[in-house]
Amino acid sequence: MSKILFTDLQIKKLSKNKWIKKISNKAITYTDEFKIKLVKETENYKKFPRDVFKECGIDPDIVGKKRIEIAAYHWRKKYKDTGEIRDTKKGNSGRRLEHELSNEEKLKRAEAKIKLLEAENELLKKNELIEMGLLTDIKSISNLK
Repeated sequence: MSKILFTDLQIKKLSKNKWIKKISNKAITYTDEFKIKLVKETENYKKFPRDVFKECGIDPDIVGKKRIEIAAYHWRKKYKDTGEIRDTKKGNSGRRLEHELSNEEKLKRAEAKIKLLEAENELLKKNELIEMGLLTDIKSISNLK
């Protein structure tokens, strides 16, 4: 994912485009039709991906050169490997489908969460002691349990 964030104005402008399914300040989800159009039109270097974006009313300067190149690369690869381009993610978001967790996996996650909460609790206790002025020496903080 790109580090470049979209402004509210850019989101508003891009969300009106028929080729964009969904947009947030961090990511864009394009329609499957747009992906196929780009793959077909850039086949054998007939056009550059940037040109397809321009023709479809998607400003390449807003989206970003690198974001366009990476998306086009992935779509072409997927089309070449599977012969189709479909958004297979749950709810068409960036999150992958989760499988059903086994009891062992659930236990491991619960134990990890308990450890994290215990560490957080210890940190809060130490912070409170520091604020009360009872702890001033950094070395004594690390010895506390």
